[in-house]
Amino acid sequence: MQTKLPPRSTIRLTRRGRLVLVVAGAALVGTAVAVPLLTLNGGPEEAPPSALVVPEGWRSGQVYAAIDKALELPAGSTHRSIGKAALKLPREAGGNPEGFLFPATYAFRKGATPESLLRAMVDTAKNKFDAAPVAAGAQHNALNVYQLVTVASIVQAEAATKADMGKVARVVLNRLERGMPLQMDSTINYALHQSTAHPSQDDTRIESPYNSYQRMGLPPTPIDNPGEEAMHAALNPTPGDWLYFVTVKPGDTRFASDYLTHMRNVADFNALHQGTDQGQIPGPRPASPQSPAR
Repeated sequence: MQTKLPPRSTIRLTRRGRLVLVVAGAALVGTAVAVPLLTLNGGPEEAPPSALVVPEGWRSGQVYAAIDKALELPAGSTHRSIGKAALKLPREAGGNPEGFLFPATYAFRKGATPESLLRAMVDTAKNKFDAAPVAAGAQHNALNVYQLVTVASIVQAEAATKADMGKVARVVLNRLERGMPLQMDSTINYALHQSTAHPSQDDTRIESPYNSYQRMGLPPTPIDNPGEEAMHAALNPTPGDWLYFVTVKPGDTRFASDYLTHMRNVADFNALHQGTDQGQIPGPRPASPQSPAR
């Protein structure tokens, strides 16, 4: 992030893997959750199943494309099937499964359909997110479960490491509590269907409900499909009064509670990356004390 909210972190929507089709028994990459076999005509004599891996942080469009590829369907088939999949989504989702295509390994046999895979993902998310601890945690943070998933999706996109997730979640919540715009680059990237580390100043002026530089509060939907660690961070944010963060270099993300300290951290970022594209749009915009951190 890059504004007065949690430092804008780089989006890592595809950093942990991509679609993998494997034979049962082979090593599966991706998330730890394995979802039961999806098949229309299951039988002990059928060929071993294939597996679709959905990594943490993928956007819905990436998941749809992966399903199309896995099932050898024309591009766009899965997206068009959402309306007839009878997905058990929260009312607030308005039929949009973003945030509820749970990252996991999904085994399937020949004959599986986009609808069956989508239902498995949403049902897995529902089982995870409707659990009592999640509901209780959402209430504790004065959020509903859908809003909590939205926070987790921002954490998933913004946190440079798993260890930073709890602190990024705290920055998001602190900004919300103080009535500050989130100013997260990840929401801008979502609106623009891009994954650049540093959106331009023009990007931050776009008209979009996902422009957290211009609009207050959370974006209207999650911005990706968060994993369990991001959800845990949103439920159990690290205690602190931080309002800014910037990743100066890999493994060195600095959190700050005041703007001057944050600007010093940004100066360190700039000094380290001077002359590179990465160093040209760091942390808060110099022209505005309200700019976000990275």
